[in-house]
Amino acid sequence: MLFKDEELILLIIAGTAILMLLGVFIVSFLLVYQRKQNKNLFEKEQLKSSFQQELLKTRMEIQEETLNYVSRELHDNVTQVLSFVKLNLGILGKNLDGNEKTKINDNRELIAQSISDLRNLSKSLSFEHISAIGLVKTLEMEADRINRSGIINLLLLVEGVIYPLGEQRELVLFRIFQEALNNALKHAQAANFKISLYYKEQMFNLTIEDDGVGFQPELLNDKSGSGLRNIINRAALIGAEAVINSAPGNGCNIKLSLNPLVQETYANGTYSNSPG
Repeated sequence: MLFKDEELILLIIAGTAILMLLGVFIVSFLLVYQRKQNKNLFEKEQLKSSFQQELLKTRMEIQEETLNYVSRELHDNVTQVLSFVKLNLGILGKNLDGNEKTKINDNRELIAQSISDLRNLSKSLSFEHISAIGLVKTLEMEADRINRSGIINLLLLVEGVIYPLGEQRELVLFRIFQEALNNALKHAQAANFKISLYYKEQMFNLTIEDDGVGFQPELLNDKSGSGLRNIINRAALIGAEAVINSAPGNGCNIKLSLNPLVQETYANGTYSNSPG
């Protein structure tokens, strides 16, 4: 009887041990499976992010090529034609007197102003021009051109000691400014537009504000908010973080920050936005 009790105890212990081992095996299997799942999900997100990054990069490169082409056409062709018309009007005006000569001179001044505006617009589209004079100078020229047009009141503020952020970064930041300005004019019906640049040793901040009609935050997830999403995507491409806040009747506020010392690369490793 004692022998049977010992056998029973041994069987219970053996069974318990087997169940425990089986439990450990199942738990280990689930942990390994979960790790693999998490790894697969992470790799999938990485591939998705890389694809989106490359897609945005390609779109930006195509856009820049198009803008540079338009810039050259405006500078080399349209302004030359207008200059020729201005010259001809000057020749015609020599043979006129009184009111007709005054009208000719007025038209020549309008054409001269158009030529100046087109040249400034051409420069704002050109990557080479932005790269040559830098972000702040380019924004100053744009602010002057836009304020002279009277379409909106633009205020530019710069604080801190200005330093170069890198030509690619500065180009993207300028395109973000243009995108935000376009949204303020086209959708927000804003009367005032403010852009502030804050230069610190290890942090650069860009703030863009308008006093337009504003929008519901949900618009950022809607197809009609593609321009606003472009701002966020462009910022991410240069290692910056952009936060957009708005509400109906309260205008729009865009805050962008980046560390100029951090180097970012495109997914294929062919692009660096480090300063210099």
